[in-house]
Amino acid sequence: MKLKSLALICLFVGCALLLQAGCQQQSKSAKEPAVESTQEPRAALTSAKEPAKEIKKPAKEVEVAPEPEEPPAKITFEKVLHDFGKVSPNKVNTGEIKFTNTGEGLLKITKVGKCCGVVAKLDKGKTEYAPGESGAVKIEWKSASHAQVFKRNLVVHSNDKKNPATTLAIKAEVVLRVAWEPKKLTLLLDEDNAGCPKVTINSLDGQPFSITGFKSTGDCITVDFNPSVKATKFVLEPKVNADKLHERLKGTINIALTHPDGNAARIYFNVEPRYKVEPPLLILFNAEPETPIVRNISVLNNYGKDFEIESVSSKNDVVGIKVLEQRKLKHGYQLKVEITPPPPAGKSIRFTDVFSLNFKGGEKLPITCNGYYNKKNKPISRTQ
Repeated sequence: MKLKSLALICLFVGCALLLQAGCQQQSKSAKEPAVESTQEPRAALTSAKEPAKEIKKPAKEVEVAPEPEEPPAKITFEKVLHDFGKVSPNKVNTGEIKFTNTGEGLLKITKVGKCCGVVAKLDKGKTEYAPGESGAVKIEWKSASHAQVFKRNLVVHSNDKKNPATTLAIKAEVVLRVAWEPKKLTLLLDEDNAGCPKVTINSLDGQPFSITGFKSTGDCITVDFNPSVKATKFVLEPKVNADKLHERLKGTINIALTHPDGNAARIYFNVEPRYKVEPPLLILFNAEPETPIVRNISVLNNYGKDFEIESVSSKNDVVGIKVLEQRKLKHGYQLKVEITPPPPAGKSIRFTDVFSLNFKGGEKLPITCNGYYNKKNKPISRTQ
């Protein structure tokens, strides 16, 4: 009986111990998670406390599509040389050179280059032309009063990439319908009427005309004419004023006519001067105020006549001048003159004057003198 009781007690104690061990194991399992599951609960805990950060992917570069090229324009000229052929003198000539936009894009003309003696512009001022559209460069110029071959070039600029600058040529032949002789006159001061010949004017096409005007430089040459008379040929006898001619050694004669294809005749004249001076112009470099400079001057008579120099004088009393030596030549003299520059006027670096060689009989020969001061004031040779 006792043995049974002891056995029951041992069994009870054993069960109690087993039950306690199981409870402890269960309590430990509840407090510490299993090793293999530790990573997921921590991740879950982090997700519960902080929102997950979004991982930004690098932005992709935006590819810009190339702009489509504009369709090309093309300028095609009907011709690049415009020949006016034979034209009359003193006439306004007009013409045009046509072109077409033979390209696929809009043609833009940016500039029509300037040309000496020629006015060139686009028709109606239009500068843009659609594909297939045509236009024109208008040309205007006045022919000369004398016979010549007239040639000019002008350049048209556009957005034609293959031909951005097109050169156009203009050509014409100026043909006289009126002719005159002589074309030039050489007049002599020691001859009657300066040795001026008669002037003949002819109509080459048989068209009668009148003379309506006669004008010479300085009015030193005149002529008698009747503007009411018409003819195909005139012979004029010019009259020369010797006193006026002495002051005008070069000039022109303009004769006005009524011929429809030749309304003017122009004659050039020059006078053989009585004297030749070398040098014709005195230029003094590196001059110093009031310091004399010596120069050599030769004076010859072009008509082979002797003369005498009485004195020399300054026209404006700016430059001091005197003759140091006078050596006689055939129909002339070799002079050694002393020129004294004036004090400078303010900050001026130059001076000018006209002095005269005074001949026996009252005739005077003017000689111009230009001088430039020596800025650095360096010593220089005064005699040449």
